[in-house]
Amino acid sequence: MNRRAGLLFNLVKYRALFLMVVLPAAVLVFNNYIPMFGGIVAFKNYNFEGGILGSPWAGLDNFKYLFQTEDALVATRNTVLYNGLFIVLNTVCAIFLAIALNELRSRKLAKFFQSSLLFPYFLSFVAVSYLAYAFLGGYGYINKMILEPLGFHDISWYTEPKYWTVILPLVNLWKNVGYGMVVYLAAIIGIDQEYYEAAVIDGASKWQQIRKITIPLIVPVIIVLVILQIGRIFNADFGLFYQVPLNTGVLYPTTNVIDTFVYRSLLVTGNVGMSAAASVYQSVVGFVLVLLTNLIVRKTSRENALF
Repeated sequence: MNRRAGLLFNLVKYRALFLMVVLPAAVLVFNNYIPMFGGIVAFKNYNFEGGILGSPWAGLDNFKYLFQTEDALVATRNTVLYNGLFIVLNTVCAIFLAIALNELRSRKLAKFFQSSLLFPYFLSFVAVSYLAYAFLGGYGYINKMILEPLGFHDISWYTEPKYWTVILPLVNLWKNVGYGMVVYLAAIIGIDQEYYEAAVIDGASKWQQIRKITIPLIVPVIIVLVILQIGRIFNADFGLFYQVPLNTGVLYPTTNVIDTFVYRSLLVTGNVGMSAAASVYQSVVGFVLVLLTNLIVRKTSRENALF
C-alpha cells in the first residue's frame, strides 16, 4: 500500500513532467510500434478482400522476389555503395564545416554561413529536382554557361548513367551536410574553453588544437551519428534517387536502389506483400548492423559505445 501511495504521490507531484511525456510517447507508439503489426503482410499473399489477417500465408515467397532478379541485386548493390559513400563524405565535410564555422571571428558571418548551409536541408526533393534540371538540362546552366564558352560539347546528363555516380553524392551532400554541420558545431561549442586556453599557454598551434582537442572530444558524437546512419544503410532516400534523375529509365543502372525498385515493382505487379517484405528486410538488416557496429565500438572503446 505504501508503494502505491508513493507512486501516486510522485504522479501528482511531477504531473507537469508526465503530461509533457504523454504526447511524444503517444506519437512514438502510434507511429513506430503499432505499425510494426503490419509486418506480417510480408509473409502473406495479401489481397484486399481478406485484409491483413484474412489473407493466406505465403511463407518466404515475398522475400525470394528480392533476390531472384538481376535488377534487385543491382538495386541492393547501389543502395549499399551509395549509402556507404554518403556516410563518409557527409561526415567528413560536416566536421570540416563545423570546425571552420567555429573558428570564424565574426559571429554574424558565422550565422550567415550556418543558415545558408542549413537551408537546403528543408527543401523537398521535388524542388531540388527542378534546381538540378536547371543546371543539367539540355539548355541548363552547366552546358550553356560553362561548357560551351570553354569550347566543349554539350553533355546529355539525363541519358548518361556514368555521370550520376558523382551527381547524386554531390546533390545529397549539398542538401544534408548543413544538418550534420549543426550537430557537430553544437558539440564543438560545448567543449570547455579551458582546454584551448591551456593549449595556447603550451604554445599549441590552431591545427594542433583541432587535432588534439576538438576532434577527440567530439568523437562520441561522431560515433553515435555514424552508427545510426549505418542502421539505415539498406534504406535509400526515395526522393533523391527517384525525383532528381526524373525517373529516367536509361539511368536505372546507377540510380535504381531498393526503395525505387520496390516502388516500380509495386506499380507494375501491385504486390503489396513484396513491398512489405522489402521493408522488413531493410529494418532487420539495419537493426543487425547497428548491433554489430556498436559491438565493435564497445570492443575498442567502451565509453564511446551507443549502448
